Amino acid sequence: MMRLQKFLAEAGLASRRAAEQHILDGRVSVNGKPVTQLGTKVDPAVDKVRFDGDLVRPKKRLYVALHKPAGYVCTRNDPESRRIVFELLPKEWGHLHTIGRLDRASEGLLLLTNDGAFSLQVAHPRFGVRKIYWVIVTGFVDKPVAEQLTKGVREGGEFLKAERARILEANNTHSTLELELAEGRNREVRRLLAACGFEVERLLRVSIGRVKLGDLPSGKWRTLTEPEINSLLKP
Repeated sequence: MMRLQKFLAEAGLASRRAAEQHILDGRVSVNGKPVTQLGTKVDPAVDKVRFDGDLVRPKKRLYVALHKPAGYVCTRNDPESRRIVFELLPKEWGHLHTIGRLDRASEGLLLLTNDGAFSLQVAHPRFGVRKIYWVIVTGFVDKPVAEQLTKGVREGGEFLKAERARILEANNTHSTLELELAEGRNREVRRLLAACGFEVERLLRVSIGRVKLGDLPSGKWRTLTEPEINSLLKP
């Protein structure tokens, strides 16, 4: 069960506030009876909700994993005419939004949905959904540097840190790291490594919670499985 105004908003009819006004104006009916009480609850699977006589259908919720290529931005429209991630999705999915972002140069797993509550659950730090990145940097990263990444640094007025840092490969010219983050601040991986004296050459996000990038090709998408969706909704 959900409040009638929430159902109308999620169906794309109007904003929550506008939906409330439509109810007060007597323009909404449930199972053939006009409703003017804002506290009214409906079951979208059973009740027939109409607005000005037209049936209101619940919007199908979508949960999509995209392998974002480098060179794409996560905005819906770009004033600089750069390529946008929505070009990689079916046109009828224009109502989706990204859960967080990857900057233009970064690659890897990006989640999109039309479910606002799900988006908040995944993105907000209080829910503790971890993100894992593989990063190639210029120069040699040793154990003390990895320890510094997990201790954290203050940069631009913010405290940045990795929950876990593992050196996958290191030599005098390049190092490959696996970093696990909980916050997801703007360009956090790049800023964290820059504060420790390292320039990022390639950044690939390989997982969000239990959802893995796996062998999904660059530029391709897939819908999330029910177990993946449920794993991200767990507290």
